[in-house]
Amino acid sequence: MDFIDAAHIQSILPFIAVGFGAQLIDGALGMAFGVISNTLLVSVLGIPPSRASAGVHLVEMFTTAASGISHAFHRNIDWKLFSRLVIPGVIGGVGGAYLLVNLDASVTRPFVMAYLSIIGIMLFARSFGVPSQRKTPRFIAPLGLVGGFLDAAGGGGWGPVVTSNLLIQGTEPRRTIGTVNTAEFFLTVTVSITFIIGLGFEAFTEATMGLLIGGVAAAPLGAFLAKRVPTMLLLRLVGIVLIATSVFSLYRALS
Repeated sequence: MDFIDAAHIQSILPFIAVGFGAQLIDGALGMAFGVISNTLLVSVLGIPPSRASAGVHLVEMFTTAASGISHAFHRNIDWKLFSRLVIPGVIGGVGGAYLLVNLDASVTRPFVMAYLSIIGIMLFARSFGVPSQRKTPRFIAPLGLVGGFLDAAGGGGWGPVVTSNLLIQGTEPRRTIGTVNTAEFFLTVTVSITFIIGLGFEAFTEATMGLLIGGVAAAPLGAFLAKRVPTMLLLRLVGIVLIATSVFSLYRALS
């Protein structure tokens, strides 16, 4: 009931805006909600990484559910790909959450961000000559396992790691984004439960409520944009977002 108070509503408005913008990008491009939100909570508010990741994943339980339903409505999901991603992703997420609660995973973050920057550059370059022929991806289960682990341990990474790698392997951008977003719901539920067991509900702050409101509001719009934006432009935008977020996170990790 405290959130009904006008002062509380005003204090969470910036977080509503961040949640809306982050989810709009995430729903349309298949990445960035966790990265943008986690960067704000850790860098601006000074929230410990484990608590920031816990709050972001709680919000993503709702945003990914809304996004997944929207992508299903717009027929943006490859259900065969989904079934091969979701279980390895959940397993990796539990491992990453356990590591972050009990250990400091910041040592590996610069290497992950450098890798994602390179992937972003490759995607951006490829967007100027996207082949019409689509390929069946070879590496799915290991990708889901690594993506789930890095997402939980780093407070974000499922979309950048999984979406970008599937696109590099030649999958269709629209259906790849919809599939990865939908699979993320099951990952975030599992990771959130793991964080609650390890940290308790005190990990979830007022900022979490703002991110939740903005994120859920933007989820249907992101799925609509993913269906409407041309393939080349979509791939180019994924590359730009991945480069920008990864370079910034790398700078922050090394500074």
